[in-house]
Amino acid sequence: MNKTVIGVRFKDVGKVYYFDPGDVSIEIGDGVIVETIRGVEFGEVVLAPREIKDEKIIMPLKPIIKKAEEKDFEKLESNKKKEEEAFCICLEKIQKHNMQMKLIKVEYTFDGNKIIFYFTADGRVDFRELVKDLASIFKTRIELRQIGVRDEAKMLGGLGPCGRPCCCSQFLGDFQPVSIRMAKEQNLSLSPTKISGLCGRLMCCLNYENEHYKAMRKLLPRVGSTIKTEDGEAEVVEANAITETVTAKIILPDNSVEMKKYTLKDIQAKSSDTNDEEEIEIDEDMKSILDE
Repeated sequence: MNKTVIGVRFKDVGKVYYFDPGDVSIEIGDGVIVETIRGVEFGEVVLAPREIKDEKIIMPLKPIIKKAEEKDFEKLESNKKKEEEAFCICLEKIQKHNMQMKLIKVEYTFDGNKIIFYFTADGRVDFRELVKDLASIFKTRIELRQIGVRDEAKMLGGLGPCGRPCCCSQFLGDFQPVSIRMAKEQNLSLSPTKISGLCGRLMCCLNYENEHYKAMRKLLPRVGSTIKTEDGEAEVVEANAITETVTAKIILPDNSVEMKKYTLKDIQAKSSDTNDEEEIEIDEDMKSILDE
């Protein structure tokens, strides 16, 4: 069976959750008030009403409480100002208790029944006294949530090595697994400074072209192998997965050397010496940026 749902997002770049719109007329861009596991929240509709198969929905499917009104938007802005004040107060308390933690962000639930403080730390932190102080000040439920460096970069944003805003803070709803083999497949430098992002972990963009490189790796001949071409036998000196070509060295009759490019179409039926899987040695610096 199918159910009519809308897609709601609670952060600018975050997961999309399904809710039952009921009889309310909903359009993309509308604000809605919904109940979540964190409490009553304000969200933005990013997917217009549509039918989705039951197996793709996490049950039970909750209905929206109401479509956001002007007073709800005003409350949302009021909460943002409160978050800034709470951030400053929490920083003071962290310094007072001399705690080894870095405060990243503060969030109020829409109904104000809970305040969530996001932080990073090198290890486990005993923040019981901090929670007591914050609870006595704000008179509401307090939650301190330790996050990883990837989530920190997603929340704070910034410019990546390419000069563009970080992908995670711009359009990536979820982090996808990234491995050092992806960099190897794409013939990138394995230096940590070259392939790590602001978070200090492997760059998310290594995953974007990975499938294409894996496919080409199976089709293109290995560098150093001998292929048969219309000009005779040649030694492969470069394989380009993007252009799907190889550059090969041909020894001419007068013993001179000529470099020529050949397309995959020209060589794929003439050589079976393609790239196979190989072991990758990882140094200690590289191990420090691997989190997958």
